[in-house]
Amino acid sequence: MKPLNSQSRCRPWLAAVLLSALAAGCGGGRDPILGSGGATVVPPAAVLVAPVVTAVAPAPGSTGVALNNTLITAAFNEPVSMTGAASFTLSCAAPCASPAGVVALDSTQQLATLALAPATTLAASTTYTATVSGATSLASGLALASPYVWRFTTGATADTTRPRVSFTVPATANPGPLTGVPANTAIKAAFTEAMAPGTITAASFTVTCAAPCVSPAGSVSYSLASKTAIFRPAAALAVGATYTATVTAAATDLARNQLAGNQAPLPAASNHVWTFTTAAPVAPANVSVLSTQPAAGAANVCTNASINASFSVPSGFEMDPATVNAATFTVTGPALAPVVAASVVLDDATGRVATFTPLAALTAGVTYSAVVKGGATGVKDLAIPGNPMLASHAWSFTAVNCTVPPVPSAIVLGAAAPFASYGGTAGMTNQGIDTVINGDIGTTAVSTGVTGFQDTAGNVYTVTPLNKGVVNGSIYTYPPAPGNAATKVIADAALAAAQVAYNQLVAMPPGAYAGAGELGLLTLAPGTYTSATSYQLTQGDLTLDAQGDPNAVFVFQMGSSLTVGIAGPTGARSIVLKNGAQAKNVFWQVGTSATINAAGGGFMKGTIIAQQAVTFSTAGNAKLTVLDGRALSLISGVTMVNTRINLP
Repeated sequence: MKPLNSQSRCRPWLAAVLLSALAAGCGGGRDPILGSGGATVVPPAAVLVAPVVTAVAPAPGSTGVALNNTLITAAFNEPVSMTGAASFTLSCAAPCASPAGVVALDSTQQLATLALAPATTLAASTTYTATVSGATSLASGLALASPYVWRFTTGATADTTRPRVSFTVPATANPGPLTGVPANTAIKAAFTEAMAPGTITAASFTVTCAAPCVSPAGSVSYSLASKTAIFRPAAALAVGATYTATVTAAATDLARNQLAGNQAPLPAASNHVWTFTTAAPVAPANVSVLSTQPAAGAANVCTNASINASFSVPSGFEMDPATVNAATFTVTGPALAPVVAASVVLDDATGRVATFTPLAALTAGVTYSAVVKGGATGVKDLAIPGNPMLASHAWSFTAVNCTVPPVPSAIVLGAAAPFASYGGTAGMTNQGIDTVINGDIGTTAVSTGVTGFQDTAGNVYTVTPLNKGVVNGSIYTYPPAPGNAATKVIADAALAAAQVAYNQLVAMPPGAYAGAGELGLLTLAPGTYTSATSYQLTQGDLTLDAQGDPNAVFVFQMGSSLTVGIAGPTGARSIVLKNGAQAKNVFWQVGTSATINAAGGGFMKGTIIAQQAVTFSTAGNAKLTVLDGRALSLISGVTMVNTRINLP
């Protein structure tokens, strides 16, 4: 046999024979049959892999899902085709009637949406099962290895809250433009809630510049898991040019509410616009995994734990959420059995911490392997082109049952979940013109018990020129109008649910008496913190450290009052969330009343449920007081002065 050399060409049929017989490519090396070095190497045939569901919305296990959330969505790791209506279904148990819908793919063919029939609404307080079963890879022709099934439970109300852009890359400066932005950046907009993929398009997300600059060509994608839209320029932007990025009001959430932008005051929909000026591009540099939680070799990982990886990104950019998903961050158990992900998301604060949350609990005693994929098809940053990891990062850990210390679980808020504020039996009052409530408000008082507010439906509750707050959502009260029999039922259900949640918080096993009652200047780990009397946050800010677990829960129990802040122009105090801590997982059970930054200003976090009144700021204060969470009073009311509440 004549040895093959670097000029020889491998015939396909011969390659197949040699591959099967010798488990080698067509080429040399020092094989006595194939010849010596220098031959062209034909790699083994690529292993065909079935497509993977990388994210869904509504999220698995979610509760309080809006009745008009009629767009059920699933994301895939690659372009797929869907085989008709049976490929994506939504069902519920009798007497509930399972709704029909139409399945459609977005322009990338990686986002499938089941759109329920027009005028359809979901049944209240009902558990639905969504099933994706008929997706087939366009590249390989392989179908899903098994159906992806998840469940969610509805609440009692429709969603009338407009989605917002929570942050952008480059950052939104006021006034703009933001300067010094590397010319090789992608442009990102993150949203406060899951968006309808079909409304995030090249028409609704644009990047432009004025002549002589030429507006860039590019592609637009949407990451369902991270609720993020990305505009990727086809090439680096021009250096020294000023660009305008726009997400238009055509972008909607899954309940079809249009975007609340920054071009018109609420309750109107508007575009979100930001500007930036470019500087020299950042040099390419590969990303890497900086740390993991759990650490490699950890032998005591709780079965309900999430798994995360923190990235080192030398470019200074965030990670690209479109490349961080259930296909590039995987966990496997015995015999390489995959662990199905409920979600794989990047954190909001840094964009550099990826968290894998299993759909079901891990099994005690089992050693699991986690892999963050590197290479050309692995994770990348937001540079243009994206900087990859050179190689995959793998580690293993062992799961165990955790019983000590007790770990608080998230509280189910039920019908109270969509309420950013609830005025108990007494009502709710606003003073000032800067109050914005992103979420619903309600009370079991008559409608005249709510003053100084108007909602997205145009209902007005005793607004004056100096006392005009906006509710980006709906207001639910007892009659008379605008209150009615329907809003009364919803208000009653919300109060009952808030009382149940309060009782759950009270019933939790007590924890440490943090700071002898003074929370200022402390850094606290997840857990329950209990005071038989009061808690105050006056000496400085409080830091809540989730230690890399975005599902970590913080519960504060107090028999009496909660006081945040002190008097004086610099008296406001804030809560700082660190290492993945989220406002939605922070709860304050207040035995009497809560006073939040009477001096005005400051940033409070978490859901406050108080037996008596909740008060923000003091009349006459112009500083904006912010709560990322909820303020729920059970038997008194809520008073606000130039306050912003963002439902988590």
